[in-house]
Amino acid sequence: MSARPTAHQLRGGTSRRRPTARQSTARRRSLRRRRFAIVLVALAAAVAGAVMLAPQLHQAAEEITLPLRHEDIIRQQAQDKNLPPDLIAAVIYAESRFRDQTSPAGAKGLMQITPETAQYIAQKSGGTAFELRDLGTPQINIAYGSWYLRYLLDRYGENELLALAAYNGGEGNVDRWLGEHGAEGKVFSAETIPFPETRHYVQKVQEMRGEYRATYGTELGL
Repeated sequence: MSARPTAHQLRGGTSRRRPTARQSTARRRSLRRRRFAIVLVALAAAVAGAVMLAPQLHQAAEEITLPLRHEDIIRQQAQDKNLPPDLIAAVIYAESRFRDQTSPAGAKGLMQITPETAQYIAQKSGGTAFELRDLGTPQINIAYGSWYLRYLLDRYGENELLALAAYNGGEGNVDRWLGEHGAEGKVFSAETIPFPETRHYVQKVQEMRGEYRATYGTELGL
């Protein structure tokens, strides 16, 4: 009687040898090389993607730290009112950072115009159909704010320092400060503005003019 076939023989298989220690080491090394190559490819792809996205990321960062909106309106109003466009942009930044908002004092919109000042501007500029809610419209708000800047520059002999101080602190206060400085023989400067808020405001606008000119000169038509 012949011997029974083993289970391995019934499956038609052949005997397999276990890999030697040298073979196992080689396989591990090969696997590590493949994994390292995959990591390098992924890293290269990530670097390439970062390089391609760098301009967009830079622009996004600028939009957060130095926003600019409605540049077409700013250019148009700058030309119409004979104002530097970077001055308008800097005032908007200092007033609202290009956000449509209402201050606790009731100043509205991008250039933070009070209802009383808006009514005065409307009367002087011929805006007879003006309504308070119109200040929420960028076109009207920037037009009114630019008109007021031009009015103040004319009033103070193109002295930007005095015009900005009056835009924030009021014409009456600026007139009083000028009188006090003159009586004491002092030179009026941003550092000598009595109101800390107005002093900081004037310095901020003057600083941001340079930032907007350097960053958005083309967009502002400079």
